[in-house]
Amino acid sequence: MVQGAAVLPVDTRRRGRVSRSGGLLVAFVALLVLCLVSVSVGSRGIPLGVVWDVLTRHLTQGDEVSIIWDRRVPRTLIGLLVGAALGVAGALMQSLTRNPLADPSLLGVDIGASTAVVTSIAFFGITTVGGYIWFAFAGAAVAAVVVYLLGSTGRTVTPERMVLAGAAVSASLGAFVAATLVLDPAAFQQFRFWQIGSLDGRDIGVFWQILPFVLVGLVVAVLLASPLNALALGDDAGHALGVDIGLVRIGCAVAITLLCGASTAAVGPIAFVGLTVPHIARAITGPDQRWVLPYSAVLAPILLLGADVVGRLIISPREMEVGIITAFVGAPVFIALCRRRKLAHL
Repeated sequence: MVQGAAVLPVDTRRRGRVSRSGGLLVAFVALLVLCLVSVSVGSRGIPLGVVWDVLTRHLTQGDEVSIIWDRRVPRTLIGLLVGAALGVAGALMQSLTRNPLADPSLLGVDIGASTAVVTSIAFFGITTVGGYIWFAFAGAAVAAVVVYLLGSTGRTVTPERMVLAGAAVSASLGAFVAATLVLDPAAFQQFRFWQIGSLDGRDIGVFWQILPFVLVGLVVAVLLASPLNALALGDDAGHALGVDIGLVRIGCAVAITLLCGASTAAVGPIAFVGLTVPHIARAITGPDQRWVLPYSAVLAPILLLGADVVGRLIISPREMEVGIITAFVGAPVFIALCRRRKLAHL
């Protein structure tokens, strides 16, 4: 009896790992299929067979080739990268702050990027994505650092103070953005296209610009998975388990800044992806960050690219920006999660 009792938990954990691995594989395959659909769908539909031939045979002539390689492949790759960044950043934010409603705005990332973009347009005359992406990233990073410093007490950082600091910084910068846009109608016209959040109009150069920041952020997030599991037991328990709490929080802040800053700079603020997807991941895997982070990195691009495809079809031949679709899709999903079941333990 004792031997059987000892073996059962091991077998259960093994089955759990296999099940979660299988689910992650299914999600990854679904993401690959959705990528092909994303390249195929648009104001001019291209059959999947033609898409496959163009991608695998490296064809160089024809209208379809130009549409695929110049517009839809960059759009899809940026959607993959931004989705993964937002999903992982959301999971990190919720774990770090122990706040199930945490999203990029919590650390001032969105409003910091918005402030920098408005400044670049209104005062420097920059009107291209490639021009203001660096302003947006710098603004997001500076705002996140300010929120982190204001949320610290001596050598420690408390989740509650970070939330309050984020609210204060967001209110202050939001007032600056509103005042600037009211006084400069031309800046408002340019800014509103970025503010909605869209994958359209971004070329492959944007992908390469944000790729290093996102990769570093993802690597840091993976390294923090196990320490975050320990901190979920409480600061005292985490310290007893040998976790450097201050270092973990700094690492989380760095990863969140890199991931959210790069993605927001590239496509504008995208609502509900970083908020909703980690809850879906935890509903599948449980609270273990070693599984929540990979699931979030795969499920978030599925949501983002799926919303982008819907936006291309819903009012075809025109398009609806992906930020609008994610708000329509993400809000009901999140409400359903809140009403039908308790939020997964953080």
